[in-house]
Amino acid sequence: MHEILENFGPGQRILDLGSGAGSFPSSFGPFIAIRADLDHPSTPAQNFAQADAARLPFADRAFDAVISNHSLEHFHDLAGSLSEIGRVLKPTGALYISVPDASTFADRLYRWLARGGGHVNPFTSAQGLAATIERATHLRHVQTRTLCAALSYLNRRNPRICGPRRFLLVGGGTEFSLHLFTYFARLSDRLFGTRLGVYGWALYFGNFPVAVDNDIWSNVCIRCGSGAQSEWLRHVNAVRRRFFLQVYRCPSCGTSNLFSEDRHYRRLSDVRAQRPGKPQGYN
Repeated sequence: MHEILENFGPGQRILDLGSGAGSFPSSFGPFIAIRADLDHPSTPAQNFAQADAARLPFADRAFDAVISNHSLEHFHDLAGSLSEIGRVLKPTGALYISVPDASTFADRLYRWLARGGGHVNPFTSAQGLAATIERATHLRHVQTRTLCAALSYLNRRNPRICGPRRFLLVGGGTEFSLHLFTYFARLSDRLFGTRLGVYGWALYFGNFPVAVDNDIWSNVCIRCGSGAQSEWLRHVNAVRRRFFLQVYRCPSCGTSNLFSEDRHYRRLSDVRAQRPGKPQGYN
């Protein structure tokens, strides 16, 4: 979402929709960030509005950009929510939406562990979803980026999403078990073209002052979930060799992670992102 946020200045307004207390820090830019969610966040949030995404309490064309970061899959009235996004967003505005791909191992595991996890819209076609959003918001689809997984939602240093019995079946949420998953998922994807390390998509709509980068970032932190570009990690000398493996420290939280080259993921054809299909693919 940084491609959007870094280009807005004082006085411009960004709607962070379905974000709880926020999907990005308030200090990220000089713009005005408005948070909106159906449930009130457990931690204090500036400029928070408790609202249904399908009935937003904002004027027409009130925002320069809308961020919907892993929230669209939770909206019960998907059509109404997309219509509202189009209403409150300026015609010259930008829209960022990220969603999980319900066909991936990472999202299937999440929904099994969390008994659904509130995912009422299991998307399985990025192309179909993009077409639906274009029709509802009248914003041009600019780009789609594939998102990689690190199963950070399992990390027991983070809040748990399920009971201890199910957790034990997937390694108990230890960081060692997450490192093992990362290693074998990246290896399988590279050698056999599987998508074990893929989680979902980020979709960009509207107007952008700079080109949107659609490169896949395969290095995702097992603790905080932050992604980093492999070339940038090498450029800042963050990559180190430990025995026969390469590792890096997460720039956001400092956790050690296994390092992988993004170029291996560029060679993978993301069939689900290209295949026409229904925007809501129920399994």
